[in-house]
Amino acid sequence: MEASKLPGFLLRRGVKAAIVVLAIVICNFLLVHAAPGDPASVIAGQSGAADAVFLEQLRRQFGLDQPLYVQLWIYLKSVLSLDLGFSHRQQAPVAQLVLERLPATLLLTGAAFAFALAAGVTLGALAAQRVGRWADSVITVIALTFYATPLFWVGLMLVLIFSVWLEWLPSFGMSSVGVEMHGLEVVWDVAQHLLLPALTLGLFYLAVYARLTRATMLEVADQDFVKTARAKGVPEGRILRAHVLRNALLPVITFAGIQAGQLLGGSILVETVFAWPGIGRLAFEALLARDYPVLLGVFFCTSVMVVLFNLLTDMLYAIIDPRVEVAG
Repeated sequence: MEASKLPGFLLRRGVKAAIVVLAIVICNFLLVHAAPGDPASVIAGQSGAADAVFLEQLRRQFGLDQPLYVQLWIYLKSVLSLDLGFSHRQQAPVAQLVLERLPATLLLTGAAFAFALAAGVTLGALAAQRVGRWADSVITVIALTFYATPLFWVGLMLVLIFSVWLEWLPSFGMSSVGVEMHGLEVVWDVAQHLLLPALTLGLFYLAVYARLTRATMLEVADQDFVKTARAKGVPEGRILRAHVLRNALLPVITFAGIQAGQLLGGSILVETVFAWPGIGRLAFEALLARDYPVLLGVFFCTSVMVVLFNLLTDMLYAIIDPRVEVAG
């Protein structure tokens, strides 16, 4: 993509992204309020007073006595001003709660994504190079196994093996409790806690990328430009890197960009299994407590990140293959 076209592209995509996020915010609001349960009853139950008068006071205080369209309009105005509301259950602003948990989720999903993409592309390339041999069969079996295995089962097995039996790695949390550490000790401790949840989340996507890389590399290897390069005597290693792998990465990057947002959804289950203090676990706790402002705040944050991931994917696509013209 030419540099002169970049500002117009970003402007068009920014407008479309804003419209998409607005539509998602409205849908999330309507879906959450369509769920069974009364937040006022939950709050009243936690305070130990659930009589009709107190419930009516709570509904009036939180605006729950207003028509749904009025509640939606009030919420949209708050979101446009970046005010995500207040959690009366945790007695803190929703934006503060989300920002406190967001770094942990980004660390987990970033590590899982990097591991899955790097290992998946490597295994897929090895399988494509040795198609029909025992290495190809082993990689294919491993990929299909991880693809078909539920995330929670993988997580529990990893905890059982590496935490319970071997006692090599911690089984839950993001850091050791009650231990004073400084500098590199903190980094090492977080890395140990990160390893199992990142593996659990990344193994499924590793299988997807490995299979996709293998298939696309075999397809590209049969193209005429690859046969021409071989006929000219270009070394096989250069053909693999500069022609086959580079062109095969285009669909992999497209798929990875789409799934980068899905990692945030998958992190809810993984964060719950490993007690990882991220926004996925925050959303799960908010759902159980009928804490609608927190739930909507998490949904808003994740939708914005998914839209940004898709925009970044389009830009990387054009950088890797200059022949691609990215339209608005």
